[in-house]
Amino acid sequence: MDISTKIKLAETYAKMSEAELARKMGTTSQAFGQRIKTGKFSSADLDAIASALGTEFVCYFKFPDGTEI
Repeated sequence: MDISTKIKLAETYAKMSEAELARKMGTTSQAFGQRIKTGKFSSADLDAIASALGTEFVCYFKFPDGTEI
């Protein structure tokens, strides 16, 4: 599942529209919609999206021995 799909699912779960999320992030719905289409988000972007949704974004590599990076 790509990151744009995950963001859309998170919006739905949080009962928040894309326009509302964009507003909370200080951008326009058009600009945010374009970012969703390209799927290009930095770690800072994903943290900001998570914060606006009232959640956290967790991303890591998990090795067979349990090590997480």
